[in-house]
Amino acid sequence: MKHLFRTLILVATIAAAASFSADAKKKVDLVEKYPALAPYFSTPTEEAIQPDDRGFIRRWLLLEPIGKPNRGNTVFVDTYVRTNLDTGWNKGEFKLPVDGQTETMVVEYEKPVDVNAGGRPAWGAAPEIEMKKVKLAWHALDSKLFNVKLYRYAVGTETGRYGMICRAVTVIDVPEDLENVRLAVGSNSASMWWIDGEEALILSGDRRMVMDDAASKRLTLKKGRHILTGAVINGPGMSDFCVRFIDENGNPVMNYNILNK
Repeated sequence: MKHLFRTLILVATIAAAASFSADAKKKVDLVEKYPALAPYFSTPTEEAIQPDDRGFIRRWLLLEPIGKPNRGNTVFVDTYVRTNLDTGWNKGEFKLPVDGQTETMVVEYEKPVDVNAGGRPAWGAAPEIEMKKVKLAWHALDSKLFNVKLYRYAVGTETGRYGMICRAVTVIDVPEDLENVRLAVGSNSASMWWIDGEEALILSGDRRMVMDDAASKRLTLKKGRHILTGAVINGPGMSDFCVRFIDENGNPVMNYNILNK
């Protein structure tokens, strides 16, 4: 009986080890898998990092692009941006995504144009849209540049190009209270930003990314961890964003750590 018990324990241990090994193999280095990302992104380390020398946050969890076909960016007025970006995805019981975690959602999908059946629709004509169920993954990445190149991220991972919404999440760990700081953002095109689920800033309209293009009201970040979330929407053209905290004089705030877990 003892021999049988030991045998069962051994079998269970081997099975657990095999399962762990299989899970480990599923962990893919995104930059290694998609070399086109290498000029713009690197794989994060386990250790926390600090803002770069100009205060920009480079460590993010990025969701694969959510399809949102738009033939132009002039529709990005406040109401449109709020309706499509402020959907409650980062409110309530929101938990920090894990690298590789997937989400299933129904998104808008623009049907390919049949060039043999009359060519492309007239400029300004509404695209033919259908709803499509997709599974999108979160990926942890460090940007090599002060701005996060969403277009390069989408094209590099072969998950999108134009007409998309990109969600971004990061964690900041504040060693002591930060008072009278502002969240400063530039984005291409429109975007919204939240701290711990509370709206901090909205950038509406068709805009190019400019450093510190808009800044929030004065904020106090209490000692401890805070979740910073953002969503960027763009139609045609490039898409990117840059984020940092600045003080009353517009100088970068540097004394906090950035994590992705």
